[in-house]
Amino acid sequence: MTGTWVSILPPLLAILLALLTRQIIPALLAGVWLGGWLLSGLTFSGLGTSLLDTIGVHIINALTDPDHMKIIVFTLMIGGVVGVIRRNGGTDGIVDVVTRWASTRRRGQVASGGLGVAVFFDDYANTLVVGNTMRPITDRLRVSREKLAYIVDSTAAPVAAIGLFTTWIGFQVGLIGDAVGKIGIDKSGFAVFLESLKYAFYPVLAVVLVFAIAASGRDFGPMAKAERRARVTGDVLRPGSQLGGSDALAEELAPKDDAPRRLLNAVVPLVVLVGTTLVGLLVTGDGANLIEVMGAGDPFSSLLWGSLLAVIVATVMSVGQRILTAAETVEAWFSGVKSVLYVVIILALAWALSAMAEKLGTAEFLAGALGETLPAALLPAIVFVIAAAVAFATGTSWGTMGILTPLAVPVAWAVLDAQGEATAAGHPILFACVSTVLAGAVWGDHCSPISDTTVISSLASQCDVIDHVRTQLPYALYAGGIALVAGLLPIGFGLPWWLAYAVALAALIVGLRLLGKRADEGQADDTEVTEVPREAEALR
Repeated sequence: MTGTWVSILPPLLAILLALLTRQIIPALLAGVWLGGWLLSGLTFSGLGTSLLDTIGVHIINALTDPDHMKIIVFTLMIGGVVGVIRRNGGTDGIVDVVTRWASTRRRGQVASGGLGVAVFFDDYANTLVVGNTMRPITDRLRVSREKLAYIVDSTAAPVAAIGLFTTWIGFQVGLIGDAVGKIGIDKSGFAVFLESLKYAFYPVLAVVLVFAIAASGRDFGPMAKAERRARVTGDVLRPGSQLGGSDALAEELAPKDDAPRRLLNAVVPLVVLVGTTLVGLLVTGDGANLIEVMGAGDPFSSLLWGSLLAVIVATVMSVGQRILTAAETVEAWFSGVKSVLYVVIILALAWALSAMAEKLGTAEFLAGALGETLPAALLPAIVFVIAAAVAFATGTSWGTMGILTPLAVPVAWAVLDAQGEATAAGHPILFACVSTVLAGAVWGDHCSPISDTTVISSLASQCDVIDHVRTQLPYALYAGGIALVAGLLPIGFGLPWWLAYAVALAALIVGLRLLGKRADEGQADDTEVTEVPREAEALR
């Protein structure tokens, strides 16, 4: 059954169950179970053994992957860092300073987006740092957790995907270099990557949309309802949300009444985390220039080093200033670790389902079924849709790029060559196809409830995963639709890339103006908020 239409059933079942029940863990378990049953040939005995294998085989295999374990460990470690700086009053120090400027809902959202762009070098580090840092601030300003999760998610992968000094670039350039090395292009993989950035419509539009929404105060779809709830009732969380934390855990992490609220107690550990990660990328990388060195670095090891040193620095500062005892610091660290255990469970299940999709040939089936007829003018748009479909079904943008880049580049070259337009210098359609594999992978990843970045963004923002997907999906579809209709389709028919960007950006802003509404039409969005929402009281 591998490589056939049946292969899409496990991820499809998981996605449908997650959206219908709003319960991500049972949905992922059901998807893994169905995938195991398909691999067994749908036998009666396989129905029982595949259920047992969900944990005994598939999840264990996902956890034994070294890179997966590194992600889990640094996620736990960063949770520990956040626990310590919450307990020693450092987080409240950030809140006090930032809220002096971000004293309105609009400014709070803009500040969250700005921090998301600033932590550009890795999508995992971005979500964990920005979500945990800004959550107390946005809670106080009555910005819904759904909105924070959206801002965190939409300034993570899109920024990391098109940045020149990120953990993504080595992977991307390596794939592109291998692909163009098999055709007649007289350019390096890095040169092709730079050319392709002209056509990265979705990542650019996704980031612009974040700031347009934040600055205008306008929302549409389920997000508008969530923002109205937070603004009017003070409930930054939907009642009944499924979260990894609890009121008891929030009380454990609350700073002592007499603890000083010092900004440096939070900033210094976070700077150590970011700085060590950047240095680690440079030390572990190799290349002819800074960009290549950083792109070839080991992001997982670098993040591990950064999180370890951040924990040590936070501990030394807490104990050295006599804010916490050694025992209290350990307790705070462990409480922070407990707050991210939920994401570890979901990540393990998502990885198991992704591995199941790989065994069943889900991506290959989708690529073959959707890409049999590829007219040259429509090629960038079609590749964009295929990449999005694969990423949505598998929950991994990197896996999508790894599968489709070696397929899309030769196909684009063959189509151009058949029409006599293939040259050693390349062609805009070829460069656009390289970019749309990346952009489509990020687009599909944003729409998928089984994506690891979706899960991490939700957990860092302490937002229900399904609530995050339901509220972000219309925004992702909106930006992706404009990228497709106003960007990639005109590019295929010869419109200059800069003019396509002008049209796409104008459509994005005008459409938001027409579709969006303020959370409270009767009150300006820049009104200062001084009352603390009920859901945020435990954070103060």
